[in-house]
Amino acid sequence: MATASKTSKDTTPAALQRPPAEILYADQLARLRAKDKDPRPPGWALSLKAARSFILGDAALDIAPKIVAPVASIERMLVTLATGRGLMLVGEPGTAKSMLSELLATAISGISTLTIQGGASITEDQIKYGWNYALLINEGPSPRAMVPAPLYTGMQQGQVVRFEEITRAPLEVQDCLLGMLSDRVMAVPELSGEHGMLYAREGFNIIATANTRDRGVNEMSAALKRRFDFETVFPILDFDRELALVQESSARLLAQSGIPKTVPEPVLELLVSTFRDLRGAPAKGDGGGSSDGAMDRLTAVMSTAEAVNVAHAVGVRAWFLEQREGSPADLVDCIAGTVVKDNADDRAKLRRYFEQKAAKRSGTHWRAYYEARHRLP
Repeated sequence: MATASKTSKDTTPAALQRPPAEILYADQLARLRAKDKDPRPPGWALSLKAARSFILGDAALDIAPKIVAPVASIERMLVTLATGRGLMLVGEPGTAKSMLSELLATAISGISTLTIQGGASITEDQIKYGWNYALLINEGPSPRAMVPAPLYTGMQQGQVVRFEEITRAPLEVQDCLLGMLSDRVMAVPELSGEHGMLYAREGFNIIATANTRDRGVNEMSAALKRRFDFETVFPILDFDRELALVQESSARLLAQSGIPKTVPEPVLELLVSTFRDLRGAPAKGDGGGSSDGAMDRLTAVMSTAEAVNVAHAVGVRAWFLEQREGSPADLVDCIAGTVVKDNADDRAKLRRYFEQKAAKRSGTHWRAYYEARHRLP
């Protein structure tokens, strides 16, 4: 039996630091495609019902839920994309907008890697097309000399393009999307004849994301906003669902890191409770609000995604330094870098949290958590 060479590129999920959804969930996508008998919009890999099941889960097909979101919200997003309108996901940092855009693109196109990352330095040719300058000099402008960028590829192949942090891109780059979203056409003035205009194939669309904290950085034009339907992605409101998500995600990350232990559930409860307290969400058993006084909200992003990163760090610290499970003291060490960063006010608020909240909570783990407060910077 032939074996793969050690120098060959391994693209199995276990070999990749961060597998895209189409690789990570390849078996689930295959099951959904095999069972999907419902009508599909033109150019879609799955029907709307199957796409909904892929994102929110389907116990009958052994499809696990991948994100915590209202069913009605996911259905609105799918309907928007099926009508051909662009979809804009807005919300606080860390509310899984990027993950949601990845899952949507995977369900619709079977691929999520046609991605544009917005930023101050991004240019129009980085999102549309560029040129192989050696061929350009030797042959002049030709299809062979062209280097397609995500938008060109998405239109040519009928696939969804993701534009992350769109409001961080310069306005002139944002506005070059207008023709693609309205007329579904991209002009290529360097080429002549049939190659001078690229018409989008069925299935092409754009999913963009924007952080509410970046509002005003490069505010989108009214013309561009009209071509998107907006959907706000909210933080997870239910404590138990957030805890389950942090538990599942951190366990997967720890397994990828080669760590045979997960973070104990009581430590994760401390973590999720702390994050929810510091962002003003109700903690476990608090109902509509905290029962032991309100805390000042931090300027740092206290999101579920950050909580997953802290849980991962707790497990890494405990295992690679002392080959044990994570403890409340490890959590104090790891949470400081997420919460404090370079803000002195946040540092003071975190210390007040331990004195005003953690000190009053009952239980062995809360006591150990409070007694480790000297580890704070």
